[in-house]
Amino acid sequence: MSDFIYLASQSPRRSQLLDQIGVAHQLLLAGPDEDAESLENVRGAEAPARYVARVTGLKLDAAVQRLKRRGLPLAPVLCADTTVCLGRDILGKPVDEADAVRILKTLSGQTHRVLTAVAAQKGRQRVATVSQSWVRFAPMTAAQIRAYVATGEPMGKAGAYGVQGRAAAHIEQIRGSYSGIMGLPLFETAALLRILGVRC
Repeated sequence: MSDFIYLASQSPRRSQLLDQIGVAHQLLLAGPDEDAESLENVRGAEAPARYVARVTGLKLDAAVQRLKRRGLPLAPVLCADTTVCLGRDILGKPVDEADAVRILKTLSGQTHRVLTAVAAQKGRQRVATVSQSWVRFAPMTAAQIRAYVATGEPMGKAGAYGVQGRAAAHIEQIRGSYSGIMGLPLFETAALLRILGVRC
């Protein structure tokens, strides 16, 4: 049994979610010499589920190599990636406030999917899954969208919103995994970690 895992993610929400289910973890973050953002580039007309699983696998590959390079104690490594999509269109992190406004206008009054892929590795054993949820936004006025973007909350988040933040005031319905929409589906994550011998 492993006493702790490495979390290869900058997301404070993922760390908080692991705390919620009592999984001790240490961060294993990319160094300045790694181009972590380039791993998230979309390839052509890639299907959202294939995209998020591929990106998560690449992040895990990079994290496992990072662990070896740094000579750290061996423990399971966990990675995750979340993407928001409307149909086959992937709505990533906004590049600026205008892009956040554009994305939120697209989601207003619509039901979209949130896909979070999770992958973990211990030694040569690798496990992975993709959680799928649906979120419906109520129609939002231009003023409501601008006010939300002005809070800064949409920046750095897939789909330009955080379900655990102020966007909740505009979310009409959720179907699926709330923690998955936040960025780490806890039921699925715990199941994967147990396979690797982690207590949770």
